[in-house]
Amino acid sequence: MTIRAMLAGSLAAVLMLAGCAGGSGDSGQGGSGKESCSLKNLPLYEEGTLTVATDKPAYPPWFKGDPENYSGYEGDIASEVAKRMDLPIKWVVEPFNRSYAPGAKDYDFDINQITITKEREQAVDFSEGYFDNAQGVMVMKDSPAVDAKSLSDLKDAQFGAQVGTTGLDFINEEIQPDQEPKVYDTTNDAKSALESGQIDAFATDLVTTVYLRDFEIDRSEVVGQYPRNEQFGMLFEQGNPLVGCVDQVLGEMKSDGTLEQLQKKHLQQYLSVPTLED
Repeated sequence: MTIRAMLAGSLAAVLMLAGCAGGSGDSGQGGSGKESCSLKNLPLYEEGTLTVATDKPAYPPWFKGDPENYSGYEGDIASEVAKRMDLPIKWVVEPFNRSYAPGAKDYDFDINQITITKEREQAVDFSEGYFDNAQGVMVMKDSPAVDAKSLSDLKDAQFGAQVGTTGLDFINEEIQPDQEPKVYDTTNDAKSALESGQIDAFATDLVTTVYLRDFEIDRSEVVGQYPRNEQFGMLFEQGNPLVGCVDQVLGEMKSDGTLEQLQKKHLQQYLSVPTLED
């Protein structure tokens, strides 16, 4: 039995008294997140350490550096949460497509551009959102779709996306292309398919598409973005009372401007893309 399982029941009551159990991110009158969320009996996977998961490879600008000392937007968010909870951080690997499966987790939370959806919330819990996501559409510069200005301009394209992603949902629900999209196990596989001409267009989160255009895929272009009221959240094992504490710390990071500063530092250059018309 994990330390989390042994302590979860008693901690839930402590968090409620400390003003930590609410999901609003408001520190309320129970004191600051540092006072109420640095308790020695937090239901951590590993005692005294905040264990955080992400995929491998972990893509810039979400992550930079090596796993022992991640930076980047999500890397810095996780490190700041650990700092404000007075805990060291330990990074572990969790493949994206396994993260939102039901069952026990061998980490405290996963941070990996995971969109909060009702379907996923049936199996896992999420923190409050920490980034408003839009979908991006990437093509090669010699693609017939390179001049697309609207979703309808993309209906003839052969799309590809990673399995289980909201990028795939976006293709099927919003674009509704004439051809069935090709589905790949990883972003790397979809990227390779685009480069080799197996697909005409690739859809994933906007920041990632722009990063791939600028640094990894020669002669590629991001034709547009499409907002879908999506938010990224940190993913927890269902029923983990640690969510309340993390939400409070995240709320403080929003209130004091830390989250906005991290977005400007790491993501601002990837957000200036035209919006695709309906």
